[in-house]
Amino acid sequence: MKTIKFICDDPIQKQFVAVVNKNVNDYFNENKLSQKGDFSMYFKAIVMLFTYIIPFIILLVLPINPGLAILLVILMGIGEAGVGMSVMHDAAHGAFSRKGWVNNFFSSTIFLLGTSKFNWKVQHNILHHTFTNIFGYDQDIETKAVIRLSPHAPLKRIHKYQYLYAFFFYGLMTLSKLVSDFGQLIDFNESGITEEQSHNKSKEIIKLIIIKIIYFSVIFGLPLYFSSYNWWQILIGFAILHSTAGIIMSTIFQMAHVVESTDQPLPNKDGIIENEWVVHQLKTTSDFAQNNIFLNWYVGGLNFQIEHHLFSNICHIHYRKIAPIVEKTALEFGFTYNVNQTFFDALTSHIKRLKTLGIE
Repeated sequence: MKTIKFICDDPIQKQFVAVVNKNVNDYFNENKLSQKGDFSMYFKAIVMLFTYIIPFIILLVLPINPGLAILLVILMGIGEAGVGMSVMHDAAHGAFSRKGWVNNFFSSTIFLLGTSKFNWKVQHNILHHTFTNIFGYDQDIETKAVIRLSPHAPLKRIHKYQYLYAFFFYGLMTLSKLVSDFGQLIDFNESGITEEQSHNKSKEIIKLIIIKIIYFSVIFGLPLYFSSYNWWQILIGFAILHSTAGIIMSTIFQMAHVVESTDQPLPNKDGIIENEWVVHQLKTTSDFAQNNIFLNWYVGGLNFQIEHHLFSNICHIHYRKIAPIVEKTALEFGFTYNVNQTFFDALTSHIKRLKTLGIE
């Protein structure tokens, strides 16, 4: 796997790293709190899973008119996105619970999206979290179809209009992942990442094939067998389901990293980023809508992206409390704390960034 080193001789940066970690740890120690999830995480998991599963069961067993069926499929998409962002995500980081088997169980809910837990952990936990916003290393900012997300990517004439059409393609995120998983896993196998993670390359391919077979058997096979819908109606519902989930998740992820205030640095010729890793995270990440309690609940704290990147082992239910600690410490050391005050501020900033990336 390609490597980058984060090296900085600035004593202020080194001191900041030590102090921000101490201040956050002190908060948990002084309040006698676990850094992991509590009962509220189990409640949320049930709500999100039911939001996905119950509409599916209704569609299977009850005769529903097409209009109501579409609403139920959209609700499934909302639930699917919620499961991915606020249940699976924490569990995959080991932050849902102090118990490993609980994290393993809930991280497996990624199968509801028809994709692989191993692929996700490599792409997200390892590549994205380690090399945040570094082009050529962080797959989240690679050019996606006709969407240019980095100033270091080749610029094409069509990108001039990407701020207009980007959200349509965001809706294709989970759909495309159903196919691109195989190419991604092959890349991981060939680059040596799979073996570095102590996984068997052949077994991961077989597991991925089995996941796809089971997923498509359930999502297409059950409606064909139990419901009165024909194949093309089921196909339309499938597209609506994934478009709903895709546009929600893609937009939330992009508003944390591809906005006006975040950097996308490149390593020098020696493969070095001349910042401490923690400082790099501050520069490449942004919070948004910190006071929007419902949004924070639904997106699993992904609006507190700075806190998530600095402390991904801490459950997101704590981010609203530790965010002021992180911000205060950053400002005391003279570092910028990126934040957009509202959801629409972040969305507008992302659109402006897309527009800039389309012409420069």
